[in-house]
Amino acid sequence: MSVEFLLRILGMLGFGIGGGFWGYRVAQIGPSDSAEATVTIITFALVGALAGLILTPYFTTRPARAIRSLLGRLAAESLFAGLAGLIVGLLVAALLAFPLSLLPQPFSQILPFIGVVIFSYIGISLFVMRQGDIMGLVSALSGRGEGGGSSSWSNLNRNILLDTSVIIDGRVADIAKTGFLPGTLLIPRFVLNELQYIADSPDGQRRQRGRRGMEVLAELQKLPNILVRISDINVDGVREVDDKLIVLGKQLKSPVLTNDYNLNRIAELQGVTVLNINELANAVKSVVLPGEVLRINILQEGKEHSQGVGYMEDGTMVVVENGKEYIGEYAEVGITKVLQTAAGRMIFGRIDEEQAKRNKGK
Repeated sequence: MSVEFLLRILGMLGFGIGGGFWGYRVAQIGPSDSAEATVTIITFALVGALAGLILTPYFTTRPARAIRSLLGRLAAESLFAGLAGLIVGLLVAALLAFPLSLLPQPFSQILPFIGVVIFSYIGISLFVMRQGDIMGLVSALSGRGEGGGSSSWSNLNRNILLDTSVIIDGRVADIAKTGFLPGTLLIPRFVLNELQYIADSPDGQRRQRGRRGMEVLAELQKLPNILVRISDINVDGVREVDDKLIVLGKQLKSPVLTNDYNLNRIAELQGVTVLNINELANAVKSVVLPGEVLRINILQEGKEHSQGVGYMEDGTMVVVENGKEYIGEYAEVGITKVLQTAAGRMIFGRIDEEQAKRNKGK
């Protein structure tokens, strides 16, 4: 039996009894016999019961759901700051209540109540507006920020939203170990649900990717210098996970950590900060300039005629002209061109055939 159904029954009984009393009062107003009075009472009781059955959820469960949904969209830091501001505002209002009560009437009765409303509003607004500084101050006073703990000033002052793709990718755990992600890694419940859905997929490859994401998430939670928080915060009226992340990024003013190219572009168009792991990987790759000579293991054939493809130690692809006949061998490749794109970096080179022949002759 649901809570709403039980409240409907109670509301029906309460309104029915109230309608019956009202009908009894109405029946006593004018001259009427007992049969007419009974019909009036029953009619009012039935109308009251019907009204109670229909209207009870509108002032019980539905307002409670609306408040719960509103609180669910707020970050824990905002809730804590708002509660602290309310307490401080009530304390200030209580201190001023006594001197205000000594004023002549009606000021002694009105001003204390007005003071409670005004100072509560000021306290909540001020603490929520400066919640980052307050959380940092609490961390500093508690001493938990010393020694690089996970609750340091920066960790409490910044949330980083994680996308499903970046959890499955796995490199986020390695980056977090280095300390280059200062902040709380915030994983909304809907991202976790999508990860679980992938892990339960009938497709073996998708299922393996989902389980890898679960393992990466468990590894992140074990790291001592990273605070990982799974939140029930949600966005009403939005179904797609990427759209929800963008809306949350706007509401919380938090960056989104991803390696999804489409999510990256859409978020940037809407003014949301994006931390793209692929861009980070491209930024830290070794710099190669045209004219340098690299020793490359040519592994496969390229798309064009006589091309070969090899890879550097950091995984960067090198397209080698006239490298088809050297597949499976190491060769000295002179770099001719370097192209940097949003998808990554491509390096083009060419084998010095005379040098290669001399090396073979040796």
